Amino acid sequence: MRQKLVIFGGGSSAHTLIPLLDDSDFDVSVLTSKPECWNDVVSLEYQNATGEIINTFSGRLTKASKNPEEIIPAADYIILCMPVHKYRFALNQIAKYINNKKTVFIGTIYGQGGFNWMVDEIKKKYSLTNIVTFAFGLIPWVCRVKNYGKNAVTYGSKAVNIATVFPDLYFEKLNNELFNNICYKWFKQGKVLQCKNFISLTLSVDNQIIHTSRCFGLYKVYGKTWKHKDDVPMFYRDYDKVSADTLSALDNDYTKIRKEIIKLYPKNDYTYMLDYLTLERLSYQSNNTDIKQSFVNSPTLTTIQTPVIQNHNGLWELDKEHRFFMDDIYYGVCIAKWIAEKLCITVKTIDEILYWAEIIRNEHIIDHKTNSLLSDRFDLSENLNQVCHVIMV
Repeated sequence: MRQKLVIFGGGSSAHTLIPLLDDSDFDVSVLTSKPECWNDVVSLEYQNATGEIINTFSGRLTKASKNPEEIIPAADYIILCMPVHKYRFALNQIAKYINNKKTVFIGTIYGQGGFNWMVDEIKKKYSLTNIVTFAFGLIPWVCRVKNYGKNAVTYGSKAVNIATVFPDLYFEKLNNELFNNICYKWFKQGKVLQCKNFISLTLSVDNQIIHTSRCFGLYKVYGKTWKHKDDVPMFYRDYDKVSADTLSALDNDYTKIRKEIIKLYPKNDYTYMLDYLTLERLSYQSNNTDIKQSFVNSPTLTTIQTPVIQNHNGLWELDKEHRFFMDDIYYGVCIAKWIAEKLCITVKTIDEILYWAEIIRNEHIIDHKTNSLLSDRFDLSENLNQVCHVIMV
């Protein structure tokens, strides 16, 4: 029997999933604010680093809708494909339509930000007893939207992917039904390894330290603004030592937190709770030992621009509404700061990043008298008030 899979959101991962799921046992629908923009068939170009098309995939949509009541009740799988800071609102938007009479798999292609806490919240709030939660540690492929709702581009799968499933006894089912169908089947690499806990995904460091440290590094070198857009360095191609040193220091703060969690709960499996370079070498099977070179030498990152907007004075500044802030500050560095406080760990670089973010965002993030996170300021899961839950799940 074919299963119903709903993709919620229109990010690059949504455009990638639809074609890759075409030759599977899923009928795929998309829940989106712009259903009129979606083609019945979505295509995906698989390109190499020089832009040569290696293969083209296409997938048919059963339905595109902006009304959750039309497609969520029948869903066996629900996958969120949107910025991290929108996860919690999205889950609460669909929760009352989820069918509680069968097992429903709810997941995301990127597990940053304590995704499991947010799912646990709706499980409790809406008495959902048959939910299986899953998340990838990193987005499995390098991908981007070419034409919204129509086609996308991928440069292939990471060499190795990791994912967490809770309850973990469902991992093999998900691996066979979903994971293999969106990576290894097409690219002959990217098999998914089982990570035993969500805290490893939250504290394995990728976007939340890469983006924030680079933006902070640019601020350190150039200040708040640039006179001309052409003066703005490329985000990765022009990556410098200041940004690399900042990332290293930020990663060291995360390492303090990781080590304390391992010390407190030594019986848990933290195989995939990794620092930046170890995670990069695992994911890409690279031999990189230098942070700067891992970015500068990347064949797929060199065209990425620094997210800037023009202010009322005609100068160019970092876009404070970009996901580099909305996702990676609030659902990355802030969560690490919160856990550090609960574990009584000093995190100097995390503090420095958050004080800088206050300047860019023009808001209060830290209580300057106590140097503690203003946790009530952030719309995070209520489970952030349960540190044992945070660490153990």
